[in-house]
Amino acid sequence: MSIITLLTDFGTGAEYAGLMKGVILSINPAATIVDITHQIDSQDIVQAAFTIDASYEYFPDGTVHLVVVDPGVGSERSLLALEIKSQFFIAPDNGVLTLLFNEGEIKSLIRITNSKYFLASVSRTFHGRDIIAPVGAHLSIGIDIRTLGVELDLRDAMQLDDLHACMSENGEIVGKIVDIDDFGNLISNIDFKKLSNVYQSGQNKRIRIKIGSSVVTGICETYDSVQPKTPLTLIGSRGYLEIAVNKGNAAQVLDAAKGDTVRVMV
Repeated sequence: MSIITLLTDFGTGAEYAGLMKGVILSINPAATIVDITHQIDSQDIVQAAFTIDASYEYFPDGTVHLVVVDPGVGSERSLLALEIKSQFFIAPDNGVLTLLFNEGEIKSLIRITNSKYFLASVSRTFHGRDIIAPVGAHLSIGIDIRTLGVELDLRDAMQLDDLHACMSENGEIVGKIVDIDDFGNLISNIDFKKLSNVYQSGQNKRIRIKIGSSVVTGICETYDSVQPKTPLTLIGSRGYLEIAVNKGNAAQVLDAAKGDTVRVMV
């Protein structure tokens, strides 16, 4: 069984995702296609980077992941094929794979140049359909990733800066909101490992989390650890610090948006 996932900013109102599936199935009719999401905010490479990093490990070995969040489509930017942890990723060389580059030993990193695996006619504005989908489909039926193009040194691949939270001079962890889910939960880039490395066990109730003018004290285990309509923080399913409101929408209640700074202090 071959599995191909799609992660895009296409939304569901247009035909784009469906056309990619049609191309895939024309090459590999036996493919199982899984939509991780098509609701990445338009051209938000950072949100896409965190989403694919949080998703891929739940798929079996050999899965091919197609990531199409591509503000530079039609420009001179390259397309990449990555093999890591027995999984494959096809994506623009725009930094969307940055977090994956640090996930383990890279088996192959290829700049895609072999047009044998493209559609016969390639649009300047829809490489998802004309290059990424057919390349991913061919990869799913067993072609060697190295036939897709030329080996690329990791240092020559585009990587995003400032994806990770950092420590300030006064000992605070400083991060930012990188995603807001459909419930209005604010997902930060402050991961559990960084929290546990800095603050000793037993300090959870004294930790203060500041976003904008709001301060939330303590890290909870569940959403219902506080009264309804009350803000809280917890470690979400991705392993990152989230700010939520029990039975409410944290983005609205706290007037918060992606990119807002989050500070953690004791």
